[in-house]
Amino acid sequence: MGLELDYIDGQTPLDEDEKEGLLIHSIATRGELDEFEQQNIEQAVQWTLKRSFKQEEVFSEKFLKAVHKKMYGNVWAWAGGFRKTNKNLGVDKWQIPIELKSLLDDANFWITNNVYEPDELTVRFKHRLISIHCFPNGNGRHSRLMADIIIEKIFKQSVFSWGVGNFEQISDVRKKYSDGIKAADRGNYKLLIAFARS
Repeated sequence: MGLELDYIDGQTPLDEDEKEGLLIHSIATRGELDEFEQQNIEQAVQWTLKRSFKQEEVFSEKFLKAVHKKMYGNVWAWAGGFRKTNKNLGVDKWQIPIELKSLLDDANFWITNNVYEPDELTVRFKHRLISIHCFPNGNGRHSRLMADIIIEKIFKQSVFSWGVGNFEQISDVRKKYSDGIKAADRGNYKLLIAFARS
């Protein structure tokens, strides 16, 4: 019988595979990692608040990589680089640049031709971006920050709240988000848009 350990939330030790590419070698637990990542992400958000961005800049591979690097570059060596392995989510690693170019071209077409209202266009972009799963980790948070950049900098509207204001427990937030993603996977974006604005 193996040794069973119960760790306090956030105190789960990182295994050696999880540490690969970690720039801060003193990080030992999931909680410490989350804290350092959150600090880095907050710096990235501050960077976006201080700048204006043009449509052609935002909808480019270079910009998407730069945002990911800003979000995780102080913590992970691989930040801003496309994943080099296949995951249980996302397209094949070799398809990432092709699928991303298709998404960026579609987004520019949608804007130029007023195909969707701003919230729907932005949430569609976020959903497709996460389904490509460009990076080894951080894709969800990256896609949400990209959505906030698009809605605020391109459409001049308020950023999304992503369920922060309306739910009692974190499990409620996760369920609503998951339900929205599953509906979007089937082509219905209403739940995900409602969640983004809740």
